[in-house]
Amino acid sequence: MTVTAASLLILVAGPYRSNTGDDPQKIAQNLRQMNEVALELFRLGHVPVTGEALALPLIELAGSKRLGDGPFNEIFHPLARRLIGRIDAVIRVGGPSAGADEMITLARAAGKAVYTSIAEVPPGS
Repeated sequence: MTVTAASLLILVAGPYRSNTGDDPQKIAQNLRQMNEVALELFRLGHVPVTGEALALPLIELAGSKRLGDGPFNEIFHPLARRLIGRIDAVIRVGGPSAGADEMITLARAAGKAVYTSIAEVPPGS
């Protein structure tokens, strides 16, 4: 009999703008990588979430005109920080990213599970 853990709410933390020069294609690649990991987590029986999925629609509604402007900065990282208290775990993906690294630091400080590969994540129910 295989033992599975309960479904976890897992934040996928990776680079969004980091090392892209704000090139839309590179940003899209980063977002796709996070979403691919989110799909794997879902298929493992968990509830994945990305800060981008929650923040980007709000940023647009707040009137953002470009990456890094006032509405973007008001919402993007602060929303991810607020998620830390609600999630069960974080998985770090992709390359260098100060924002993603901050999510790992905050998660560890809050006693949350931190994974660095999909292979470390136990199956959920």
